[in-house]
Amino acid sequence: MSYTALYRKFRPAEFSDVKGQDHIVTTLKNQIRADRIGHAYLFCGTRGTGKTTIAKIFAKAVNCEHPVDGNPCGECASCRSIAAGTSMNVIEIDAASNNGVDNIREIRDEVAYSPTEGRYKVYIIDEVHMLSIGAFNALLKTLEEPPSYVIFILATTEANKIPITILSRCQRYDFRRITVETIAGRLRDLMAKEQVEVEDRALEYVAKAADGSMRDALSLLDQCIAFYLGQRLTYDHVLDVLGAVDMDVFSGFFRKVCARDLKAVIQELDQIILQGRELSQFVTDFIWYLRNLLMLENGREMEAVIDASDENLERMREEARLVKPQELMRYIRIFSELSGQIRYATQKRVMVEMALVKLCRPAMEPNYDSILQRLSELEKRMEQGIPVPAPSEGGGQEEKREAPQPEGQKISAGLLPADTRMFLDRFQEIRKKTGSWARQVLKNAGYRELPDHSGVQIILCRDYAVDEQALAEEIQQTAAEEFQMKIRVQVRTPQTDTDSKEPWIDMGELRDSIDMDIEIEG
Repeated sequence: MSYTALYRKFRPAEFSDVKGQDHIVTTLKNQIRADRIGHAYLFCGTRGTGKTTIAKIFAKAVNCEHPVDGNPCGECASCRSIAAGTSMNVIEIDAASNNGVDNIREIRDEVAYSPTEGRYKVYIIDEVHMLSIGAFNALLKTLEEPPSYVIFILATTEANKIPITILSRCQRYDFRRITVETIAGRLRDLMAKEQVEVEDRALEYVAKAADGSMRDALSLLDQCIAFYLGQRLTYDHVLDVLGAVDMDVFSGFFRKVCARDLKAVIQELDQIILQGRELSQFVTDFIWYLRNLLMLENGREMEAVIDASDENLERMREEARLVKPQELMRYIRIFSELSGQIRYATQKRVMVEMALVKLCRPAMEPNYDSILQRLSELEKRMEQGIPVPAPSEGGGQEEKREAPQPEGQKISAGLLPADTRMFLDRFQEIRKKTGSWARQVLKNAGYRELPDHSGVQIILCRDYAVDEQALAEEIQQTAAEEFQMKIRVQVRTPQTDTDSKEPWIDMGELRDSIDMDIEIEG
């Protein structure tokens, strides 16, 4: 006999076997006991939470010849035929592949005929959100005035895609994600039946990786058992099969991030990749690790929401004290953004490395929370009496770019010709209209009036390798085309600026002399 997957072999046959959906099971059993059965039900919820399973149990229960406390007996002819999939009274339809108007019209024609045996005809339409608009309209009339012997059970993972006209005619039941404890308990019972020796820690990790889906948990466990067939399934075995990372690795990884040791962090990532770990899974698990640290940061009462041993909790408490809550939130934000992008990325490693650089070098991410983190680091250094080194060329610190300071005397902005003052007034707007390279090199430039008063000389803040004449022409052309200004421009770098002792223009003074703000980007 061929092998049957665990999720099919152990599919619940009665309501009492269903785990994690007590609020739905109780309601449906009460309806069956009181004979208050509706004509249309909508089962909503994430994958693998029991929507189709409960629909089939409900179909058996309403047609059962000898129901027991709302449960199907499983022994009568009706129960046996429904379980075998041969009953004419239970019709399962996959709306993903039967989503046209004609498919629904066939159902509408069929419901005119009463069941040959049993009390009800039950139509289970899976993934109902995949129906076309025309198909929904065709279904609407049948839902509005169905025969007394017809029950529709619509199942979907995306209730938001179902028209309100359909929703208003159904009893809606929202299936919850199943808890880790419930899934682990179910797996433990099934492994005892299968006589497979498994570590509790391994089952707990599989339950956590299933993300609330019992079917996913059984599929993952099936995969792990097949890989280590005939052996005791351990926690390390599960990590190997699922490409996951142990908590000890996350602990060391996090401490290296806190120490801003980028080289060690990248080397640690190398080891994770060499071990065959899946980067998408690594990112997801690291987010959960950071989330747990953030929970611990908010007090010991939050330990109840963290699934970890006492030993790991103690270590995590220590790590939670290494950073401030806002820094942890920044880490979570960066990796959450990465989680959404990495799924479809072709260069996953590069994207993970970029995120790690942001974690270790907050100066490279000019966001509000990264600025707060940089200030926090400066405060720590000042408290410890450690001098902050000045940024240097090619150093680990971000280079600080400042406008050059000519040696000559400043001249008053009020003495500038009108066209020169207008040009300087709108220089940042002109800069933004130039090409991307020009925009970059013109940041924080210095300004000087040409000796013949015919224009301005722009001194770049660094010795960029630029064609000075071409850059000057681009500025002149942009000013003329975008702002109708005709002005002569020269470009110099600090190395080619031979007039460094000539009078120069103070931008602060220029700002004071005109009745408007000048935007200067950093």
